[in-house]
Amino acid sequence: MSIRPSFRHVVLIAALLLASGQVWAAETPIPASVTGALEWRLVGPFRGGWATMAAGVPTQPDTFYIGTAGGGMWKTDDAGRTWHSLFDRQPASAVGALAVAPSDPQVIYVGTGQVAARYDIGAGNGVYRSADGGKHWQHMGLDDSRHIGKILVDPGHPDTVLVGALGHYFGPNHERGVFRSTDGGKHWKQTLFINADTGIVDMAADPSNPKIVYAAAWQVRNYPWLSYFQPNAGPGSGLYRSSDGGISWKRIGGHGWPTGSLARIGIATAGGGRVYALVGDASSPKQSGLYRSDDGGATWQATSHAGWLANDYFSRITVDPTDRDRLYAAGRSIRRSDDGGKTWHIFKGAPGGDDYHYLWINPKDPRRMITASDQGAVVTLNGGQTWGSWYNQPTGQFYHLGADNRFPYWIYSGQQDSGTVGIASRSDYGSISYRDWRPVGGDERDYDLPDPADPNIVFGSGLGGRVSRWNRLTGVVQNVAPWPVNSYGERPTDFRYHYTWITPIAFAAKPPYALYMGAQVLFRTTDQGEHWDVISPSLNGRLAGAKHCDGNPTPAEAKACGYGVIYTITPSPRDNNEIWVGTDDGLIQLTRDGGKHWRNVTPKGIPAWAKISTLDVSALQPGTAYAAVDTHRKDQFHPQVWRTHDYGVHWTDIASNLPPHSFVDVVRADPRRAGLLYAGTDRGVFVSFDDGDHWQSLQRNLPTAWVRDLLVHGNDLIAATQGRAIWVLDDVTPLRQVTAAIARAPVHLYTPAAAVRVRANENKDTPLPPETPLGQNPPAGAIIDYRLAAAAKGPVTLDILDSHGKLVRHFASDAKPVERDANRYFAKGWLRPGAPLSAAAGAHRFVWNLHYPRPQALKYGYSIAATWDSDTPLTPEGPLALPGTYQVVLHVDGKSYRAPLVLKMDPRVKLDRPALVAGLAFSQNLGATLLQLWQDDGQVQAVRKQLAALDRKLAGSEANRPLRDAVEALRHKTDPLVTGSGEKSFNLAAMNDALTGIATDVEGSDRAPTDGQRQAYAEYRLNLALAQQQWQAIQSTDLPPLNSRLRAAGFSAVTVPAARNAAN
Repeated sequence: MSIRPSFRHVVLIAALLLASGQVWAAETPIPASVTGALEWRLVGPFRGGWATMAAGVPTQPDTFYIGTAGGGMWKTDDAGRTWHSLFDRQPASAVGALAVAPSDPQVIYVGTGQVAARYDIGAGNGVYRSADGGKHWQHMGLDDSRHIGKILVDPGHPDTVLVGALGHYFGPNHERGVFRSTDGGKHWKQTLFINADTGIVDMAADPSNPKIVYAAAWQVRNYPWLSYFQPNAGPGSGLYRSSDGGISWKRIGGHGWPTGSLARIGIATAGGGRVYALVGDASSPKQSGLYRSDDGGATWQATSHAGWLANDYFSRITVDPTDRDRLYAAGRSIRRSDDGGKTWHIFKGAPGGDDYHYLWINPKDPRRMITASDQGAVVTLNGGQTWGSWYNQPTGQFYHLGADNRFPYWIYSGQQDSGTVGIASRSDYGSISYRDWRPVGGDERDYDLPDPADPNIVFGSGLGGRVSRWNRLTGVVQNVAPWPVNSYGERPTDFRYHYTWITPIAFAAKPPYALYMGAQVLFRTTDQGEHWDVISPSLNGRLAGAKHCDGNPTPAEAKACGYGVIYTITPSPRDNNEIWVGTDDGLIQLTRDGGKHWRNVTPKGIPAWAKISTLDVSALQPGTAYAAVDTHRKDQFHPQVWRTHDYGVHWTDIASNLPPHSFVDVVRADPRRAGLLYAGTDRGVFVSFDDGDHWQSLQRNLPTAWVRDLLVHGNDLIAATQGRAIWVLDDVTPLRQVTAAIARAPVHLYTPAAAVRVRANENKDTPLPPETPLGQNPPAGAIIDYRLAAAAKGPVTLDILDSHGKLVRHFASDAKPVERDANRYFAKGWLRPGAPLSAAAGAHRFVWNLHYPRPQALKYGYSIAATWDSDTPLTPEGPLALPGTYQVVLHVDGKSYRAPLVLKMDPRVKLDRPALVAGLAFSQNLGATLLQLWQDDGQVQAVRKQLAALDRKLAGSEANRPLRDAVEALRHKTDPLVTGSGEKSFNLAAMNDALTGIATDVEGSDRAPTDGQRQAYAEYRLNLALAQQQWQAIQSTDLPPLNSRLRAAGFSAVTVPAARNAAN
């Protein structure tokens, strides 16, 4: 049926508007159901990220829990072999504390918000409680605590709980200190408040008397102009003791306890009054170290003043629950002492420092431990002799994204504390595994960008102004920074060029693909870093003659002194001379002549020391740019996104309906549809269809996470998360095409994006075990999106037609699935058929695998090319369609909806079309032969079944012996068609096996069939012809006389059924 005129007009108008760059006016908001068929997929990598806390269940020795810095909470039931997430749908993803109730391990408490004080830190929104082992959660308040350091649960009463809250990290607040609840968190009482700048970072209860509790207080603050020397000590820091279960508290001091301005304190108890404390002393570093008390904190003695013990922002101490003199100090390595802290040796650690944050020991079996580190969590079952792997946790904290233009494209990013990653967006092995990613030579918390002119070269930025050039072919890494002196951790006034936590780099969109790098000035190179030019003055807020630049300057002094740096660089995709720059002290700068002149275009509503996280420039509309502004380091958690259409002369804040109490780290403009925007916040992803005037969630199945960066690459949207690795939203075609009119239509078929002719899996090795951590591949085939406003009244069908209108494939919502018996071969879990065509109301995504129908055959095989997270297909699958133009026709309730579909060749395949045509023709001929085999075999088996039944009827009667012998003789004449083996055999089943094997091989290759395949097919085709001659002879010569005798004896004649119709 031809397309309806009204729909044609809609498509035409849409095409004109998109081509002109005009923004769609939102007649009515686009309903969220429009995105209902879109699903994020986890790419990976499975390399663990920062784990902040760990716990186990003493009575369930293989069960452990971990909390992560940005990936929520996870559980293992097999001692760390596999992990599964428990916190995907909660509105907070940073975990600072967790506790399993000793008297009821089904009760778990989670305190959100990290307490490791550093430049980037994930905030939370209070306490959560589960009563069923983490399956379901209830928010229990303390929302404004923001960062929780420790939770203790009464050993005998799971509803009695203490929470130690550090409080706001970037400003003062009052919901900090110790809170106590006796009803599982329904009500809280603040039992210890020190001041608005000090909170609790650690607590410990005496195992011999849980009424005695110690709480470590920490006065710490982070200022946005300092990525170094943060004030991490103060008079509020100290140690408190409670003897009534946390109801009242007394500060410990004197009698050997260190004095001065204390930093972080780690606490552990060993029972019988033994207490250990790791103490950092900022005023007298020589006093830092391990202190011990044997009388419940009344007196103290220093057992070790080793600097490594207590000078980190994450130091913790753990006591072996069966040996009060055996200690473990978690820091850059884990050190162990067997003499109460006097001497130490390395227990676990690696070059570079893994930064260990917590160690939990099973009190019933101290050989079983779990440690939480920057690289994830690992378990030991033998006291630390061997450990499990953290390469099974997709909890990496990723920063900025890059992607090359290969097929499949590779994604690049830096992972906090672990280095860099280049990972394939699609694997040739069915799922993305350890074989599909590698380090790429950059640094943690960096940009990693492939050279647009040479995808074998990747540039990565790093701390202190490092820029690396990595060669994929050789693996060589070279630092090509314009000034190779690392200034990270130093005061800006002491160095020629200075940088912050992240050194930004960016490529120009057009040749010669200049590379830009930001310090307080902007650098440019056009020869891959061999030579650099400074193309700007200082673009921060520095003022000539600024004073008080040393020491601890005020915010205004820090800005005037030039502490700010360039944080984001965005060359225009339209004009190489147009470059936008954002700084971390709140400025937006613009040049339109390649850096000769600069203009401050900062909106008036952006405060000083707001971080310009990202700038994005429209590829469709001149003068249009968007800015994501982050003020959370000023203790202001509210979203800001700004828009300009006139090169920064006028700006509009467009974050009005983004969720409050959050911040925006990235905004991206879709390069194909003007006004389509994507925003990443600390709570997830949002989309706007009207240039930011209205936003709605695009979270779908993406777990709650801080989305640090977004990248629109082709038809895909890529997300880098701080704690849940890298995800891709495949094919955003519906977002690019939807309008309010389409959303109101009863049925709509979107025009599919071009599909690439790929197979689901090219792996022919033994499948990876189901426990192997795997990222997901994108759908292998053409993605077809459609929407039904209401459920269809009858079956929905979908036809794929070639350019001549010939049917290639037919699908129906009421089609019965093919019954497959896998039990004789392998576990049924390997069978995971795809979703069928749907007739239900809503948005739907259907994937045509690009195959013609599977040839009808007597028997199919199962490919060894299988992955646990997808289907194991029958083979042969059917030949692949040729590259070209097709038509998609959707039939719903008597109406037809059409859309063109372009099928492109895999760009890695260099082959003439005639070879592909020859392969398709050969496969179709094979299919026709297999159909004949199947039809002939159906007739033979039907006749043999009748003959067997006659044999049973004639048995036992001597009078019928001659007739029975005749029946038996005819059955023996059909034996060669069903028995025997070898290339000369007439066995139809054996021929089927040979020909399906050839068909599978031919359709698995993008080449013309080989001479061997042609010759083998010809031979088996001849064998089939001879077998058919034999079968015809039986029907025409042998069967009629037998039927005459049967009728004469009063029996039914043997009939040959008509050839059966193919089910495919």
